[in-house]
Amino acid sequence: MAQERFWLDKNLPFVECRYSTNSGKHYKPHIHSTLSIGAIDNGEVLYKVEQENSLLKRGSLAIINPNTLHQCNPLKEESRSYYMLYLDTKWCLKIQQSFCKTDSFIEPNRIIIKDQELYKGYIECMDFLMRDEFLLEKEQKISTLIEKIFRELMDCQDRETKKVPLHVEAIKEILTSNLDEDITLEDMSKKLKINPYTLLRNFKDKVGITPHAYRMNYRIEYAKKLLQQENQISYVALECGFYDQSHLNKHFKALTATTPREYQLNFVQ
Repeated sequence: MAQERFWLDKNLPFVECRYSTNSGKHYKPHIHSTLSIGAIDNGEVLYKVEQENSLLKRGSLAIINPNTLHQCNPLKEESRSYYMLYLDTKWCLKIQQSFCKTDSFIEPNRIIIKDQELYKGYIECMDFLMRDEFLLEKEQKISTLIEKIFRELMDCQDRETKKVPLHVEAIKEILTSNLDEDITLEDMSKKLKINPYTLLRNFKDKVGITPHAYRMNYRIEYAKKLLQQENQISYVALECGFYDQSHLNKHFKALTATTPREYQLNFVQ
């Protein structure tokens, strides 16, 4: 049975996801204003971009530049399952500028990438974006993936950017405050006036973990304090910025090897 899933968040307006399963639809040649990256999850399609044709199947990524005529249709009457990622080019430029000197968006010069690791990372990222998870982690995952793709597609010899001085303590202060709120790299970059994806890379290099992981550790430490005060677990979850109690359970157990309830019963004196 054919199904369609879409994901778009107003706080991350530069990215949109689509997952179509068992689709037998055929498309006329069309264009998107975004940079579009697709992948087949099941089946095969004939992939046409302007005058280039290619057979697209599992293990490869389709790269479609903005305003480029294209179509992807199944062979014969077979169905296929596929992912599509639509990216705003102004956001893509920020990714490119975080590792390459350029004043304008550099369009990829290939329509397909055959790379199992990038394909696997793409599928994992798409599935993650469609789940209820923190915006900061979603933004980190999509930016890391797209940087890898751009590095595969772009030639930046002698154009690498210099590392920007990073105010680590200022970033830490943001990450450890207002834990009940969901923040993004863009939020931090506006306050500190730095490219958000330069911030991400340099923070990880300096501190050893990503901003999201750093903030998550503080969320769990705050949750412990609230649990020690015998607060209801549902209250603790919301106070620490989790979607619900099960969301807290998942992350609490990952960092402490115990559930919030077990912690409250066995560790609180």
